[in-house]
Amino acid sequence: MATSRLALLEARIVSLETEMEQLKDLLKNGQSANTKKRDWLDDIWGSFANNPDYDKAMELGRKYRESLRPKPARKRSAKSRRKSAVKRRSASAHRR
Repeated sequence: MATSRLALLEARIVSLETEMEQLKDLLKNGQSANTKKRDWLDDIWGSFANNPDYDKAMELGRKYRESLRPKPARKRSAKSRRKSAVKRRSASAHRR
């Protein structure tokens, strides 16, 4: 059991030494160990350019979002406005 533990520790030390060498190389080359990874958006930006499927998906999404918006009140026609005015006049005449 002691030999397997020793072998495991030796393997871990070798792994750590290898990783330490890689970090030293990064620092030597002027790169920081905390170098920020590229933004994922930079990798996909423009990947759908001139793609008709993408354009269709955007169109369908826009139509769906527009369908969820409240509809503006419809303007009443002149004929309908006249009928309402006549009803109001006749209602007020009956109240007198």
